Amino acid sequence: MVDLSTTYLGLKLKNPLVASASPLSHKVETVMELERAGASAVVMYSLFEEQIIQESFKLDEDLTRGTNSFAEALDYLPDYGTYSVGPDRYLDQLRKIKQAVKIPVIGSLNGFSTGGWIEYAQKIEQAGADALELNLYELATNPDLTSHELEMQHIQLVSDIRYGIKIPLAVKLSPFYTALPHFARRLVEAGADGLVLFNRFYQPDFDLEELTVVPNLVLSNSHELRLPLRWIAILYGRIQSDFALTSGVHTAVDVLKAVMAGANITMMASELLMNGVGRVSEILADIQSWMVDYEYQSIEQMKGSMSQQSVADPAAFERANYMKVLSSY
Repeated sequence: MVDLSTTYLGLKLKNPLVASASPLSHKVETVMELERAGASAVVMYSLFEEQIIQESFKLDEDLTRGTNSFAEALDYLPDYGTYSVGPDRYLDQLRKIKQAVKIPVIGSLNGFSTGGWIEYAQKIEQAGADALELNLYELATNPDLTSHELEMQHIQLVSDIRYGIKIPLAVKLSPFYTALPHFARRLVEAGADGLVLFNRFYQPDFDLEELTVVPNLVLSNSHELRLPLRWIAILYGRIQSDFALTSGVHTAVDVLKAVMAGANITMMASELLMNGVGRVSEILADIQSWMVDYEYQSIEQMKGSMSQQSVADPAAFERANYMKVLSSY
């Protein structure tokens, strides 16, 4: 029997297939189904910095509304039965999921600035999360903001959160940094225990009838695996960090490629949203079958075997590969 176990953020996991942050964690029952199907851990859907700030403003508005008009209004409070702060619902959902399953549950914060909102990292820890994933999702649109300033803001944020919690901390990145390896190392030095590559920017679209900018959700496919696959293979062994590969994980082959590149785990959402959580057990069975056929005893045995430091042609991950692709057409 092959050994599928792996470690991530100090957590012992039964296999490298983790359910990533998505609507799958909106229902406790769905997370329980993921556990039964074989998922080794689940990442909660994200709690956004903007949600926390907006809810704080809304609470302040509701508490002070009308106080300048009527003396009786000084005693007014929003009706408790109809008013509930969004972030509190998130924490409550986290507690319910932790009580319902035995697999690790990783909280998720999505933000980019340091400030009072990061106290929710501590609240997520107190709610029982086994680890925290910080998603640095920011689109730099200000031409006066330099790349150095932006990166330093993110490094400070990671440092502040690391200082405030004791549970492991992973940082989820986009690929859009000028010198990604250097920035990745700085994040680890600031306190990140793991790096998640990569988040997906959901690009808006135009509605030409209404002349409005509209959201447009497109789920991933296996072709998107190549970008995080390449970067994890380059960073493995150079950055002292755990790695999670996300975006483009749909099949057993995708998982195997990720592990060989150097990933501790793979994270999956789109495949499960499209084809159901039962895909977890099917993919795990396919992984086991492949490992038996190719005489692998464990996941650890293959980890990093196709990283840049391990392959015969390291230049294949760099410019040489670009020239080969163009000449092969």
